[in-house]
Amino acid sequence: MSELPACPKCTSAYTYQDAEMLICPECSHEWQLGDVTAQDEQIEIKDANGNILADGDSVTVIKDLKIKGSSSVVKVGAKVKSIRLVPDASDGHNIDCKIEGIGAIKLKSEFVKKV
Repeated sequence: MSELPACPKCTSAYTYQDAEMLICPECSHEWQLGDVTAQDEQIEIKDANGNILADGDSVTVIKDLKIKGSSSVVKVGAKVKSIRLVPDASDGHNIDCKIEGIGAIKLKSEFVKKV
């Protein structure tokens, strides 16, 4: 049995092969075996001030954000620790995080600033 490479996007070790493609079950990234451009692919996600964000950063919310389907609001100045970036988010919400008192939520990087 051959050893498959880790996902170049999220570094997950649980990749599997489907025909000629390699697929990551955790982030749904697909690439071809030996495709060097997929490993070099680097998308920068920036906060409201233009600072580059990285996984594990702490950020602060800069605007009151209403939570869809709920009466809760994320207040200005709410600190969010240990963010996880989602560079290929189709809906524009490119930050996964947990906010105390609210729970798991997705945010847009344009409404946060790096601490």
